[in-house]
Amino acid sequence: MTFGAGEIIGYRQMCDVENASLQRGMNYRLAASHSVVLMSVRSGAPYDDEIQDEGQVLIYEGHDVPKSASNPIPKVRDQELTTPSGTLTENGRFFDAAQQFKRGLRAAEVVRVYEKIKSGIWAFAGTFELLDTWPQQSGGRRVYKFKLKLVDSNDSADRKSNRPSGAGDLAHNRIIPSQVKQAVWKRDHGKCVECGSKDNLHFDHILPFSKGGSSLLVENIQLLCARHNLEKSDNLI
Repeated sequence: MTFGAGEIIGYRQMCDVENASLQRGMNYRLAASHSVVLMSVRSGAPYDDEIQDEGQVLIYEGHDVPKSASNPIPKVRDQELTTPSGTLTENGRFFDAAQQFKRGLRAAEVVRVYEKIKSGIWAFAGTFELLDTWPQQSGGRRVYKFKLKLVDSNDSADRKSNRPSGAGDLAHNRIIPSQVKQAVWKRDHGKCVECGSKDNLHFDHILPFSKGGSSLLVENIQLLCARHNLEKSDNLI
């Protein structure tokens, strides 16, 4: 089972699909086919993740050294690629994968990205490729940045109906910004605008991006359940 980009899910559902208890944000090779990262660009988020290039690129910030008696304030310490024993941290594993890709030694790492909308509520942002990484100074310390590009162009309706990639106007190739998702969730009261269902919800473009619709405008995004999302997609073909 996989989710469609823009599909809204609960934490337990996300863990069940990934067959893991997702307690950390960076999860290298959680499965043989892919890695997983959890992101947030909400106000007060612990890391400075960014969405760029009209929603096609995610700049993901690496994670801090864990809090401990010897490290009571992780935000004042440099992020690390290795542990004191010399093994790679999650930062290090993603960093190594990106560097090997840049040198032509391997294919780009496939990464599934989940975005936190509110407590217990997540959205599947899509499937990305890890293309680049670099250290960067931030607040007087070193952090690591990871560049991921969205490659999942099939939305849930495509998969459920077994339509080929790129069929009609159903391509989903932009991330809807978090502030837009949060505003839409609040406006639509967390339920389908057509039937009021609170199950199997998706963030839907009222006017598809390919027809000039924007991912940046709250007015162009709505909540639809899977059934009404599929019905709308059928009408677009």
